[in-house]
Amino acid sequence: MGKLTAMTVKSAKPGRHADGDGLYLLVKPTGARSWLIRVQVNGIRRDVGLGAVDTSARATGKAEPSPIPIPILQRKLLTLSEAREKAGLLRGAAKAGLDPVLERDRGRRTVPKFRDAAKDAHEALKEGWTAKGAKTFINSLTNHAFPTMGDTRVSDITSADITAALVPIWTSKPDMARKVRQRIGTVLNFAHGKGWRTTEAPGKSVTVGLPRQPKAGNYDAMPYADVPAFVADMRAKAATAGRSMLLFQIYTAARPGETRGARWGQIDLAKREWKRPAELMKGSGSPAHTVTLNDAAIALLNELKGDRTPKATDLIFAGQRGGMMSDMTLNKVLRTADLPHDAHGFRSSFRDWAAEQMAHIPDPVAEAALAHVVPDKVVAAYKRTTFLEMRRTLLDAWSSFLSEAAQLDASY
Repeated sequence: MGKLTAMTVKSAKPGRHADGDGLYLLVKPTGARSWLIRVQVNGIRRDVGLGAVDTSARATGKAEPSPIPIPILQRKLLTLSEAREKAGLLRGAAKAGLDPVLERDRGRRTVPKFRDAAKDAHEALKEGWTAKGAKTFINSLTNHAFPTMGDTRVSDITSADITAALVPIWTSKPDMARKVRQRIGTVLNFAHGKGWRTTEAPGKSVTVGLPRQPKAGNYDAMPYADVPAFVADMRAKAATAGRSMLLFQIYTAARPGETRGARWGQIDLAKREWKRPAELMKGSGSPAHTVTLNDAAIALLNELKGDRTPKATDLIFAGQRGGMMSDMTLNKVLRTADLPHDAHGFRSSFRDWAAEQMAHIPDPVAEAALAHVVPDKVVAAYKRTTFLEMRRTLLDAWSSFLSEAAQLDASY
């Protein structure tokens, strides 16, 4: 039984008055009265406001009930008995590990439409982007997402809605379509973090109803769906320096020149990293770059290393005389397999896979995995350690895709 009564609530002087079980009546010098509950959430004490005190005739049970039933957690004007009931619900939520403030406000929140959530996300995240990147982010959504899903509340958006938005540009503007898809995912993940959605952005289901996109660029890229079978075929054949080098390039999404110039001293098997010096990177002035090594790359390196201890300066993939292999070696492997693709095109295969199958990974992470220049502000926004670990997550998933998809194909 609580300590307070309807009469003491109405006549209490300024100060804090305990009812019991963490419920308090607060009376300000002005006479304003409100309810508060003190709870423990994950070991931390928190004071949560419940609402104002109702001292009208309703507090004594003499008034007619409200014609519109209002859930207790949504009531802002509370009698003593209602305050006790609301306090009990929030106390139970806190004991269950839930945030009592979020539970209190859950019914009051207005879930925004996609266009409004996109603008909120743009405003919150743009400091980590370049001015151009921030502008293209919102412009691309305005042009390609708002017309079909702009007025849909973010809580209701499904993979079908995203697919419908992408259909008009999926084959005619494939690069833009991939970027729009990633940006829609950014908005939905932002909405999830705000509590407007119960789930993050949809993943693979978005592209189920979309046709294969045409390949673009100067390099003939193998469709990413075909890469696992190709990798399995290479692994099944007798190992050669060319095949091993091409496999390593595919596993790491590296450029052919970077793979040909890889040396054992750049590899840290314990940390699962390939630290590429600036001179190995594309173009003059390019910075050094660290590649995270996935299971497939580590296994291949261990096979090549065997029991020996190579010198730091030794090439991992050396020619017959110990020198660097020809830039034609990798494409020769493909020609021997009677395939028209270009070795450099496997980077495009990886990038398409990341866009379509790993849409929850931010676009700049995939770009960094390819050693494309990413503005420092973007890296800073994710924090450098997190950025590296997100790249590790992406390349680890690539390794799993290559092995699991190949095993699935073999089971049929």
